[in-house]
Amino acid sequence: MYNQRPAIHHPQPPSDNLIKVTGEGEIAVQPDTASVNLGVVTEDKELVEAQQQNSTISTKIIDSLLALGIDKNHIQTFDYRIEPDYEYVEGKAIFRGYKVTHILQVKIDDLSLVGKVIDTAVQNGANVVANVRFTTKFKDAYYQQALALALKNAGDKATTIAATIRVTLNPTPILVMEVGSTVQPFESQQLMFAKGVSSTQIEPGQLLIKASVIAEFKYRPING
Repeated sequence: MYNQRPAIHHPQPPSDNLIKVTGEGEIAVQPDTASVNLGVVTEDKELVEAQQQNSTISTKIIDSLLALGIDKNHIQTFDYRIEPDYEYVEGKAIFRGYKVTHILQVKIDDLSLVGKVIDTAVQNGANVVANVRFTTKFKDAYYQQALALALKNAGDKATTIAATIRVTLNPTPILVMEVGSTVQPFESQQLMFAKGVSSTQIEPGQLLIKASVIAEFKYRPING
C-alpha cells in the first residue's frame, strides 16, 4: 500500500477580475503638404487626333507647373485612359469617337501655391481638377502623441470604473491593443470639375490625427 501525499492546490487569481476599456486620443495640427489631381480630357472622332491634343495640352500643363517651381518629381501620372465614346439614341449605340483622359497628381510643399497651381493648370488647358488633399510630413510623430493620449484616456476610464464599483485597480494594463488611426481634415476640399476658373482660394484648415486603443486592467476587491 502506498502512502499518497495530499495534492496541494495553489489558488489562482480570478481570471475575470478585469476592466476592459477603449481609449481615444486626437490632436489638431497644421498641414504642411498638399496634393491635387488635375488633367485634361480630350475627344475626337479620330483616336490619333484625340491623343495628340491630349499630349499637347498635358505637356503645356506640366511645363507651366515646372515654371511655378513645382519639382518635376512631384508631378506624376495618376490615370491615363482611352475610351470609345457612344451616344445612345432610341436604344441604339452610335459611335461618336474617342475620349482620352490624362490625370496628373501634383504634390505641393508650399501651401500658399495650391490655388495658383490649380489656376495655372486650368489656364493652360486643364479641364479636370479633383481631390485636393492636405497632410503632414510628420504624421508618425503626431500619431505617437495621439496614441499616448489614447492610452491615458483608457487609464482614466478604468480608474473611474474602479472607483465607481469600489475596487482596487492595478494602474498598469495587462493588455493594450492598437485598434485604429485616422488622419482627416476638418473640412475636405473637393473640386470635381473646373473650367474657366479665374482665382481659386483653397484653405488648408487643420488636420485631426486620431488614435484608438483597447486596454485591459486587473482589479481586486478593496479588502482582497
